[in-house]
Amino acid sequence: MEQQNELDRLIVTVLAEDSVQYESPYLGQHGVSFLVEAEAAGTVRRILVDVAQNHDALLTNMKLMGIDPAAIDSIVLTHCHYDHTRGLAHIIRAIGRPDIPVVAHPSIFRPNFITSPSLRHVGVMQGDGKEAIEKAGGFLCLSGDPLQIMPGLTTSGEIERMTAFEEVGINLFTIDKGAVVPDPMRDDISLIAAVKDKGLVIITGCSHAGIINIAKQAVNIAGDKKIHAIIGGLHLIEATGDAHERIKKTVDALRQIDPDRIYAGHCTGFQAQVELYNTFNKRFSPLCTGMAIEIS
Repeated sequence: MEQQNELDRLIVTVLAEDSVQYESPYLGQHGVSFLVEAEAAGTVRRILVDVAQNHDALLTNMKLMGIDPAAIDSIVLTHCHYDHTRGLAHIIRAIGRPDIPVVAHPSIFRPNFITSPSLRHVGVMQGDGKEAIEKAGGFLCLSGDPLQIMPGLTTSGEIERMTAFEEVGINLFTIDKGAVVPDPMRDDISLIAAVKDKGLVIITGCSHAGIINIAKQAVNIAGDKKIHAIIGGLHLIEATGDAHERIKKTVDALRQIDPDRIYAGHCTGFQAQVELYNTFNKRFSPLCTGMAIEIS
């Protein structure tokens, strides 16, 4: 994203999240969904980032917010998990137009499961697979490389794992050539916006690739621009081993990156949110359904 390829304005609306605003009419659910409205040179595009797991609640919130699903131009799926992808085909049908781009990593439809406390599939569910998406009107754009949505707005592509302390955040497995193997969540991608006079805005679903890895890749893609804001889940709620140590290292690394704002929720976890608040004070805000973040 070169200098001329920047957005004039960005609005991120939290359509679904685990919590809701005080005295809010909106419905909360485990999962996350964002509406990203990006404007550059008079052109406006609306991108739906993830769909959480309950399409009825999502569409109810959109109606309460005055958002018409038909206005959505494309969809980005940050990773395979059901609390980000369930009901996708239903949402595409609600949009009601053919060939809606659905951007994701090529491995998103693989088996993805946990084995504790018992075997459970947690990836893309039945009814939201390739055929269902295409039948509903979706046009699949599966890429491991960064993919430009519009000038100034691109996906991260598959994230290079560079840090020693970051991890997937949960014990996940997949099947490779008939063998059960740990799943490194290579499909975890983020959306990166370059906003004029502000810097980069990272919109992430769960940061299974590690938020520091994601931030480093965003800077590499965008050409050493400052990170203005990080929005999404950081998946520190189930940090293994010495959880506090991993949280501390993550927050210390974020302090070095020095974003102007951090909006973190969903899978971030209360302990990590406390550490973020203690470090960044008013520069940190917990995510909640109904929140609208405008950057211009």
